[in-house]
Amino acid sequence: MRTLVAALILSATVAIGLASRRAWLQNKQLPVGLIQANGRTEGDHIAIASKYAGRVSEVLAREGENVAADATLIQIDDKQLQAKLNQATHGVAVANAILQGAIANANAVAAEVRAAKTSLALLKKQVPLGIETAEAELQQALAVSATADSNEGYKRSEHQRAQKLLSSKAISVEEADQRLLAWTMAQNELTTAAAARITAEKRLAEAKLGADRIKEKEDAVAALEAMHAKSLAHIEECDARRSEAEATVAEAQSTLDDLTITAPATGTILSRFVDQGEVVNAGTPLLDLVNLDRLYLQVYVPEPLIGRVRLGLPAKVYTDAYPDQPFDATVRYIASEAEFTPKQVQTRDERVKLVYAVRLYFNENPDHRLTPGLPADAVIRWKEETPWMPPRW
Repeated sequence: MRTLVAALILSATVAIGLASRRAWLQNKQLPVGLIQANGRTEGDHIAIASKYAGRVSEVLAREGENVAADATLIQIDDKQLQAKLNQATHGVAVANAILQGAIANANAVAAEVRAAKTSLALLKKQVPLGIETAEAELQQALAVSATADSNEGYKRSEHQRAQKLLSSKAISVEEADQRLLAWTMAQNELTTAAAARITAEKRLAEAKLGADRIKEKEDAVAALEAMHAKSLAHIEECDARRSEAEATVAEAQSTLDDLTITAPATGTILSRFVDQGEVVNAGTPLLDLVNLDRLYLQVYVPEPLIGRVRLGLPAKVYTDAYPDQPFDATVRYIASEAEFTPKQVQTRDERVKLVYAVRLYFNENPDHRLTPGLPADAVIRWKEETPWMPPRW
């Protein structure tokens, strides 16, 4: 009898416990029309780096500082480049002077049309010299091309051997990449050498044409006309050299401008990885910039509920730092493919569930109180008539 009574009491206790748990779970759940999720605040980061290696001469931006687009953040030492710019600028002045001299010389040649015999004699001296010079240039170009061809073959063999060693992990990926880069540079050198050889051949052929012209044109007028044409060609050459010098100035100025690191967009400096006096490599991140007015909370919605979520739905985000002040947000992104719940978001049991990543962009960030990395809970409302309720856990 006592055993029966004890069993009845135990059954009643279990029933009451199950009913209490069911009631507790019902109270913990949000009403239909609301979906609860959690995640961390994130933002679109911009890694700011230098295009060129150099020593940092000045750091103007600090962590937490708000900067405007194009604001100067870091200055790389530019003394050497400034000297090169000055030299290139001087080169432009010299090229201009040479060009003016070439023009004056062409005018003088045109005025000497009457001196046919003198001009012909001068032309007969210039043409052989040009041929000799072109032949010397061609021989030099052939030698350079042969050296480049040999070097390219060697670098290619080194690259092929590196690939075999890499497959057996006998060398590192970095070393294999270095050998590939060396081969690529050797190929470029070979291409340049081949182009130089072709140019030298053309110059030699052109120089030999001068000899043919001497044979065809023995009179003074023809000789002067050829010389005048050469003078005009010289003007074009001088003009090309001036353009080249101006391009050198422009390139040096562009590089000089790139040594002044500016903000690519308006935002807030979250991290600084360099100090004044440090030597940095090209491409090394120097600052981490994020727009605190474009933050979002990335949450993960279970697969059975994702059909209720659509772009443009309103949401409220709750943080531990401001538990009584929810932040308004809007659904702006829904992943097209499901994934298992990330490890850092849920328990091990929850991680086996398929979820969809959803981004809730904050409508505003008053006083920039929200920063990337803050854990937060969110409530997404998919039924407009459902009243807002804070998250429950």
